[in-house]
Amino acid sequence: MSDVTRILSAIEQGDPHAADQLLPIVYDELRKLAAQKMAQESPGQTLQATGLVHEAYLRLVDVDKAQRWNSRGHFFAAAAEAMRRILIDRAREKSALKRGGDRKRLPLEEVDPPGGTPPEDLLAFDEALEQLTHLDATAGQLVKLRYFAGLSVEQAAATLNLATATAYRHWTFARAWLHSQVAGRPDFAG
Repeated sequence: MSDVTRILSAIEQGDPHAADQLLPIVYDELRKLAAQKMAQESPGQTLQATGLVHEAYLRLVDVDKAQRWNSRGHFFAAAAEAMRRILIDRAREKSALKRGGDRKRLPLEEVDPPGGTPPEDLLAFDEALEQLTHLDATAGQLVKLRYFAGLSVEQAAATLNLATATAYRHWTFARAWLHSQVAGRPDFAG
């Protein structure tokens, strides 16, 4: 049993000191996952990995909505979902017309377009991911863990309690299905 799972179990059993032990352990792991995700984003982001972790953690420990996690995997799946929603919300904000969503930023020095995911593509991807999740919930969760939490297929399989071969089948299906949904859109640049 991992430290996180043990602490989550202690919290569930009512140990008031267990919550104090959770943050230092989880924070470092969430910070690494957020840093991996933010490295994939386009340059010029105002949100940094630390901000993403803090915002996600605040959503996870919202005292108005008492949440309980069954395991380490359940907690990190919730964290991946929180990070995904934060990034999607930011993409929607950037695409809003009142925030200049119809304008294209140009780099100060006339360089080729930088890598990363433009907000329009992230929104198209999120819409397709929601459809996939309704079609196949396991494949949707796997994509969220892989794309937004930065887990490998093996790590995501362990988190979802799947056999690795089963996770690879879901991953192959999800990638092909998402590509067919997103690549054909006229507003998709990828």
